[in-house]
Amino acid sequence: MSSLHYQDRLDRNPLGDISVLYVCVLLRAAGAEGVNIQNLMQRFQLSEQTLTSHAARISIPRFMRLGHAAIEACGNPALGLRMGALSRPVDAGIAGLAGESASTSGAAIQTLIRYALQTSRNSRGVPIAEPEKRRLQFYSIRPYNSFNYFVVDSVLGAWTQFLRTVTGRWDVLERITIEYESIGLDELFEAWFRCPVQFSAPSNSITVRQDIWNQATTQAQPATHEKLIQLCDKEMQEIQRGWTTGDRVRSLLTPLFKGETPSLETIASKLGVTPWTLQRQLSAEKTGFRELMDDTRKQLARDYIRETETSLSEIAWLLGFSNPAALHKAYKRWFELSPGEHRKQLRTMAR
Repeated sequence: MSSLHYQDRLDRNPLGDISVLYVCVLLRAAGAEGVNIQNLMQRFQLSEQTLTSHAARISIPRFMRLGHAAIEACGNPALGLRMGALSRPVDAGIAGLAGESASTSGAAIQTLIRYALQTSRNSRGVPIAEPEKRRLQFYSIRPYNSFNYFVVDSVLGAWTQFLRTVTGRWDVLERITIEYESIGLDELFEAWFRCPVQFSAPSNSITVRQDIWNQATTQAQPATHEKLIQLCDKEMQEIQRGWTTGDRVRSLLTPLFKGETPSLETIASKLGVTPWTLQRQLSAEKTGFRELMDDTRKQLARDYIRETETSLSEIAWLLGFSNPAALHKAYKRWFELSPGEHRKQLRTMAR
């Protein structure tokens, strides 16, 4: 993947994008719930050609709107769990196949997490594996609403189903934590995950049972696993080869905004360089830290206003502004109209 290709995707979808592999899982789940898939595809302009292209992706907001539409059509707010149940290792691409052939389920699920960027990119963060705790964490996508509950459910559900597939066992988890508040389906969630589920938790995570973590996978094949890992590493190198220092700064900024303004020192530390070195590298690319931060906020603000129903106070928090007034001031500087006026204008144009 070239630098231009990466930057083009970043410019078009600053909030992130997701492979059509996951779109196919969503449509499969909706179909199982009785939804007319052809109507849904037509509504969201998803052709068969797009859905069968390994390189095709859609924006994160479009994916959330698609999920919300599917839930409204079938009336099942737990559609994300149905997505999890219908997920297969192959639905995670090469990483899924590489994980399936790993020696243990712990190694298998860590493979899936390590190469997550191959099939999804979200400005909010990346999933994290904590092997010493046998825990896998999905990043926060606050604020939560009917457009994104299913995203958390489907990710945690898919991880759980993956572990069930590679071990041939159902009771694979010790516990589940979910960041959003209970929506009244606690018993359903505990029955599906077969373990305690804590809502309003500090993070979205699954903790794998010790015996399951160490269990040999049913499809373990060292030679195949090695070859697939080589392919995954090559693809990751292609994805990241064109990244400039500015690209790396952008990727770190967004998850850190959330109610505060990240400092140059914080970003430099995460990149493993001194603040002075980071300034010098950015200067060589004819940009600067403050310029990058302002441009990143501008891109994200535009997409939140255009693509989501997120309130202005929530957008201000997500972009690290001290209050909505500060967002309002910055937005007028960027676009010469207020965020509220811009949202109203865009809605009028969409009619």
